[in-house]
Amino acid sequence: MSLEILQVLALGRVSFVRGVPVARTSSQAALCNFLKGELDSIREAGTWKSERIIISPQSAFINVSSQKDKVLNFCANNYLGLSSHPEVVAAAKKAIDTHGAGLSSVRFICGTQDIHKELEKKIAKFHDREDAILYTSCFDSNAGFFETLLSPEDAVISDELNHASIIDGIRLCKAERLRYNHRNMEALEKILKETQKSRFRLIATDGVFSMDGNVAPLKDICDLADRYNALVFVDDCHSAGFFGKTGRGTEEYTETRGRPDVISSTLGKAMGGASGGYTTGPKQIIDLLRNKSRPYLFSNSLPPPVVATSSKAFDLITETAELVERLAVNTKLFRTRMIEAGFNVLGDKDHPICPVLLGDAKLASAFADGMLQEGIFVIGFSYPVVPKGKARIRVQLSAGHTLQDVNRAVDAFITIGRRIKVIG
Repeated sequence: MSLEILQVLALGRVSFVRGVPVARTSSQAALCNFLKGELDSIREAGTWKSERIIISPQSAFINVSSQKDKVLNFCANNYLGLSSHPEVVAAAKKAIDTHGAGLSSVRFICGTQDIHKELEKKIAKFHDREDAILYTSCFDSNAGFFETLLSPEDAVISDELNHASIIDGIRLCKAERLRYNHRNMEALEKILKETQKSRFRLIATDGVFSMDGNVAPLKDICDLADRYNALVFVDDCHSAGFFGKTGRGTEEYTETRGRPDVISSTLGKAMGGASGGYTTGPKQIIDLLRNKSRPYLFSNSLPPPVVATSSKAFDLITETAELVERLAVNTKLFRTRMIEAGFNVLGDKDHPICPVLLGDAKLASAFADGMLQEGIFVIGFSYPVVPKGKARIRVQLSAGHTLQDVNRAVDAFITIGRRIKVIG
């Protein structure tokens, strides 16, 4: 190798693609060198996000490329176990035959099929709302909501721990943006009093906060909204379809059905697990979103197989609450045994998000690795996904788990917890 090539390599001016050297520009080399330092610091802090490779359908039991045997999955959003349900899979296959693989268009040009309108009707009926609109994800539905609805003379008031999609959606709008302390109703009321000159005020909250598994005090929020003439927006991604007596989400669990003005949620978790999101509420709001919401206007339609899987999922949970009830039983068993064993389990006692707080990022990562060796697939969550010093393993129960599966997971937690002295 020539001296000139060695000098270029030393400066980071060459990268390799399939073993072939490719020259970088000086500006690209400078950026990559800067990013290398940042990436190294992430590794040193123990917050590097590695991706384990799954080589099977999403289910309670999965195959991971690094493991010889199947492992139990306790970290999927597959709350009802529908991601690989035979009827859901069959619906997707049928939709490909009847409606094709995709639309190659946005909705308002030539991307709306009968199954899109049917699913929107099912969603609106499920939530007892006037209308609903589909998006490619709930992130997109939230990104397109606030900018479309709110103007500079309005105010949006957000819980400080709301999901990133709400935060980013609010950043896109021109309304006055205010935050209240997490689930603190005194702080919320103070802001409502201070913003009474605004044209419209919208309170935005997660129904269930996904990192902690705690439920928004929706009744108190709605009471304050009524008192101060404000609107309420709820992101119900970690609730709709599986939480509450019949799976109607946070508003059912908190006995506030029909009181939030707008609900957004996802089709990519409990409702088949593929992709997609939606917003549901008054017809005038939905009509405005169809005409002005940028993610809706400039993104391709949901593919027919995804629409069909979600539609079948709504059919299944509307027919019976069996899966919702099974999930509740699994949740109670896991939380009871883990707390009795001495673990600090965060979140609402009835919610299947069960964060096991460990504190240290490296400890959480090592704990998750130990669990995998015991045949349990879980992931350590650390900064920036959660605050520094609040690292945890976020366990998520599923109706697809049996009671034996749940007990096996708890037994593994106890084994690893004692081994690395998290519990006595």
